[in-house]
Amino acid sequence: MFDLPLPIHPTASARGFPPHFLSGNTDPSHPFALTLSRRAPADLLTGRAAPLVLSRFATLAEAMQDAIDHAEGMAPDAAPQFLAIIDRDERLVLAGAASDHAVAWCHPVMSAAEARGVVTEASQLRAQAGRASAWGEPDLARRLRHRADLLDGRLVDPLWRTLAARALQVAA
Repeated sequence: MFDLPLPIHPTASARGFPPHFLSGNTDPSHPFALTLSRRAPADLLTGRAAPLVLSRFATLAEAMQDAIDHAEGMAPDAAPQFLAIIDRDERLVLAGAASDHAVAWCHPVMSAAEARGVVTEASQLRAQAGRASAWGEPDLARRLRHRADLLDGRLVDPLWRTLAARALQVAA
């Protein structure tokens, strides 16, 4: 259905690769992990496209703050990075795009019907990106895939939807 794997659902443990921690706290007892999507062609081809775990946190607020700190540490001309916060059971809690020293959080869907609409729209964007690549438009394809990733970031696990929406209200 999609031309690329979802960037927010880790697959490394299912394929036998242990999660890789870049830095920070690696305590597995902490329930939240801040992850960075990896979309390098080599990672996609080898099945190691699972997100890179940057650090683990005891609270969602700490994970959100570290995402902001990560964005503030990015170079001003760096490409946007897709960050996701997952729980210890690898369910999506919150996601967003880090760029320009800030994180643009994706607001979670609030119903199954809204989730189906988001999946449909993301699938259509990826199909358009595939056609743009075939037509020799790599920049357009990249932008369309990024938009699809942002839509995927709204597919928060039903367990976390209300808390994630409330956390975004408080943060605003």
